[in-house]
Amino acid sequence: MNYKLPLVITFCAGLLMILAEFIPHRPFGSISANIEIWFLIITGFAIILGQISLLKMNIIKVVYKLPNWKYHLATIISFSVMFLVGILYGMQKQPGLLGHGEWLSSALGDKPFDYIFANIYQHLMAAMFSILAFYIASAAYRAFIARTLDSTLLLSVSIIVMLGNTSFGTSLTAGLPQAIKFLHLPNLSSFIMDFPNTAGQRAILIGAGIGIIGSSLRIILGIERSWLGGK
Repeated sequence: MNYKLPLVITFCAGLLMILAEFIPHRPFGSISANIEIWFLIITGFAIILGQISLLKMNIIKVVYKLPNWKYHLATIISFSVMFLVGILYGMQKQPGLLGHGEWLSSALGDKPFDYIFANIYQHLMAAMFSILAFYIASAAYRAFIARTLDSTLLLSVSIIVMLGNTSFGTSLTAGLPQAIKFLHLPNLSSFIMDFPNTAGQRAILIGAGIGIIGSSLRIILGIERSWLGGK
């Protein structure tokens, strides 16, 4: 009985959204617009619930001094500071509870929230992606080892694309006659990116779209119930 009401609501909402796409007339258009507004409202409450859960999880680990509890303490402090300055002084052109915080903005050169975001968060994010670049290079090296036909093909194509986007690769084939300009590395690189790569990406997107349709139908029809907490 506890599962029947959510399943009925999901079925009706999903069916209305599908009908609104194929019958863009009243009342389906207005109903789908209202459902989208409700979705945004629910999303707002879901974000609040996620923030509370995040704080609760990190506070528990700090209180009981579980492994790496200092990192969780840093998370709590960072979250609290960003939340407070955003609520009190706002961000960009939006005022907070205490207005725009002119005295802090004049001292920092920007609003506290925007200052922390631009001068701390963005630099930390850049540092993180810089570190990830080494892991990506390591993974690419292992993937490009020519052991099988597939890995050999991947290695060959990757070398052509990388060389084709460098001045060194351009100079390697610059002496080839114009009659076989297709074999110039920049042209080969452009051909691979424009045709085989684009075709592969579209095939992946089509497969993902079909998978999303199948999963959505399973949820709407009540076949998939894992989102309710069941199996």
